[in-house]
Amino acid sequence: MKIITVVGARPQFIKAAAVSRAILEHNAGSNNLITESILHTGQHYDEKMSAVFFDQLEIPNPKYNLGIIEKNHGAMTGKMLEQIEMILLDERPDMLLVYGDTNSTLAGTLAAAKLHIPVAHVEAGLRSYNRSMPEEINRVMTDHLSSFLFCPTQAAVQNLNGEGIEQHIHNVGDVMYDVAMKYRSIADRRYQLEQWQVEENSYILCTVHRAENSDQKARLQSIFYALNEVAAEIPVVLPLHPRTRKMLKEFNLEYLLDPLHIIEPVSYLEMVRLEMSAKAIITDSGGIQKEAFFHKVPCLTLRDETEWVETVELGCNKICGANKDVILEKWIEICRDNDMFYFLKEGRGLPYGNGTASYKIVEVLTANDC
Repeated sequence: MKIITVVGARPQFIKAAAVSRAILEHNAGSNNLITESILHTGQHYDEKMSAVFFDQLEIPNPKYNLGIIEKNHGAMTGKMLEQIEMILLDERPDMLLVYGDTNSTLAGTLAAAKLHIPVAHVEAGLRSYNRSMPEEINRVMTDHLSSFLFCPTQAAVQNLNGEGIEQHIHNVGDVMYDVAMKYRSIADRRYQLEQWQVEENSYILCTVHRAENSDQKARLQSIFYALNEVAAEIPVVLPLHPRTRKMLKEFNLEYLLDPLHIIEPVSYLEMVRLEMSAKAIITDSGGIQKEAFFHKVPCLTLRDETEWVETVELGCNKICGANKDVILEKWIEICRDNDMFYFLKEGRGLPYGNGTASYKIVEVLTANDC
């Protein structure tokens, strides 16, 4: 079976690492071999946000690297679609494997669907129900064009059913959980908190990068006003995304960085180390919300909604939007609650599977060998 895997951004590298490893283990013990080639669109091009992930997570080096960066959504997606189509025509794979909800995901899906190549979508069924988010458009279109839908949760399955999709759905659990469990101890051994001048459970980890926040002055200003007030109580460590840095400068808001502990973007393992030892996490990232949950760290989400509804329903993730007053109100709430992960004491597990999602995906693909 010949598969081409399309990746382009940080969360996809992490998810692909788990499935690629499961493919290698499958090949070691089976005659029904899977040949996987990685196609990297180049959507994330910074060394800390791209190449180092392949090294740390032991992902096979990309066979193709398109280097498509810094374009608006239409131009980026169109360029990717054109180049991916050419590669698919040359390679003629049996399956295209895509992850998540980026422009890379949609471009790969469109190219394959038009060439009648089956698409397998990992992390299918997630919905924010906010069509102003480019990611929401990408994930909805990808799901409706995919032949195999690998869902991380039962809620994702229900979302697909609600849109009339009822076949070829597999609730396998979350591949991000697979990765988090594997690399937690590795990150703990490899990196010491002293390199960031912080101590265990004595800082807040923050990330801000989404266009809905960074590209709107009022939202960005409100978020950083709140972060400044939190930083008056406890250090706020912020790996500063290049786009956020650029927009703060453009809006003349750079002075709001002064009270914060600014560091350069970090690798995946470094982020895991910072996440697992933080007192709390404040983020607008979908993946980091969930990683906080995996590491049993309270989270404040700087968005108006989340796809990871389970984290909110269980009380471990507070939705704040970009409103300074709400952020500070929720910050006080998590400071007062010393038992946010109470449900684990009741014998209830996490709602994202048991850490074997990647193996289940490989089992389904080989059982349905094209």
